[in-house]
Amino acid sequence: MKPTRLTLTVTMILLLVGCATAQHDSAAYREPPPRAAERIPTLQQADQGPAAGNAIAQARYTDDDFWEQMRSGFDLPGAQQQAVQRQIGTYSRNPRQVEKIFERGTPYMAYILREVEKRGHPHEIALLPFVESAYDPFAYSHGRAAGLWQFIPGTAKLYGLEQDWWYDGRRDVIASTDAALDYLDQLHAEFEGDWLLALAAYNSGSGTVRAAIRRNERAGKPTDFWHLKLPSETASYVPRLLAISAIVGHPERYAVALAPVDPEPAFEVVDTRGQLDIGIAAELAGIDTEELYQFNPGFNRWATHPDGPHRLAIPSEKTEAFLQGLQELPAEQRLKWVRHDVKRGDTLSQIAQRYDTTIAVLRTTNRLQGSNIRIGQHLLVPVAAHDPEDYRASLAARQVRAQRSSGAVNHVVSTGESLWSIARRHGVQVNQIIRWNRLDSGGAIRPGQQLVLYGGAAAVPSGKQIRTIRYTVRNGDSLYGISRKYNVAVSDLRRWNDLPEGKYLQPGQRLKLYIDITDVAQNS
Repeated sequence: MKPTRLTLTVTMILLLVGCATAQHDSAAYREPPPRAAERIPTLQQADQGPAAGNAIAQARYTDDDFWEQMRSGFDLPGAQQQAVQRQIGTYSRNPRQVEKIFERGTPYMAYILREVEKRGHPHEIALLPFVESAYDPFAYSHGRAAGLWQFIPGTAKLYGLEQDWWYDGRRDVIASTDAALDYLDQLHAEFEGDWLLALAAYNSGSGTVRAAIRRNERAGKPTDFWHLKLPSETASYVPRLLAISAIVGHPERYAVALAPVDPEPAFEVVDTRGQLDIGIAAELAGIDTEELYQFNPGFNRWATHPDGPHRLAIPSEKTEAFLQGLQELPAEQRLKWVRHDVKRGDTLSQIAQRYDTTIAVLRTTNRLQGSNIRIGQHLLVPVAAHDPEDYRASLAARQVRAQRSSGAVNHVVSTGESLWSIARRHGVQVNQIIRWNRLDSGGAIRPGQQLVLYGGAAAVPSGKQIRTIRYTVRNGDSLYGISRKYNVAVSDLRRWNDLPEGKYLQPGQRLKLYIDITDVAQNS
């Protein structure tokens, strides 16, 4: 039976973003190379033309054409390998999918290429996010890898990418690109200048690649990439990069239309000199907040991080207006503040939840040593300056929509109850209750306290940042263990996969999960 058009399309999509399952092996590395001080470059951009149709593939290229710049530095060998040719065939059968991914990468590609050129890396490296994340900074894998470069939490921490309530550096285009190139520098040196081995190690970890090399050495076999026995994901990972590079090299051969990309980066990196409300920043730049979040996907909330990074990527043509507006903005207007008068029964966690902030921010802002507050005390609280609708593109706003869609439940704590018993009763997780109610990390509760519960992910959250992943059950897996790993409820795992009570998981079984990457990032 011939495959249907739908089957081919689905297969192509999985292949294009398949490497999001990669597990970067941070445990195998010692010390990363010293990181350069944070750079604040001054970049400029001409107006971008609209995406064109397939006729672009036949267009002449000028000296300042981005794609010609990209091709000029291609240097990796192996394009004639059968594995690469197979991947070229897969991509070329679905040219529109290839075009869509490059269109998604338009805001980032020129910046990434410039950073790759600074390092003297082959230009194919600038196409690695095509394979890693399909140029989606919100991409998230079942291996807990996130961002354009798909860092898992351990490797991200090793390379200085912070992750907390305010910010996830794995999704920050500037920080993650710098970290990824640092990582590749180290791997390139570790494998004595062999880029294909370095790329394989980026996907599966250098320990995996070294073990494969040792096996071949003992067997008297060659130790180049093409002769190693590597995990199937890694064995196809390098060919996918070489294949898409070949298509970029000769798009007209494959009926792929590469839309024009300005060779100058699409944004400038501006020092904000402190925390700044995203809505106010967008207003100063004369753009909407959704566009600002597109260039700054690392920020989870309605404002930049209190402790930094104190910078924003601003569309180049808007930078001058932004800088002028920021200079004229009084310091007290960078954030909106409200005064909260403490009433009987108030706790810091309840106040933090009410104003969409954290206990730590309340403590710092009001110079509190602990969590004790008194009736009549005045607390200053930073809040979003604009209507919540203006922050719809933030991860936090998406999380709120997901919570509302699942229906809030108020639970009054009874004597003898614990977070564990409440979580079990309502089919949610303890860490979800802590997060929803801004509880201290110890999760202390008292009789009479009101908790808000949202039923986990009882409804599939709406919003463009939710990610659907497929999880393959391994030996020893349980629904409870999987639910804890991905911050979802066991009841939802059963519902999403039509699993009745009492039915056990089998190794190799495939599960569908709907992941809110804010939830996972905060607990990675």
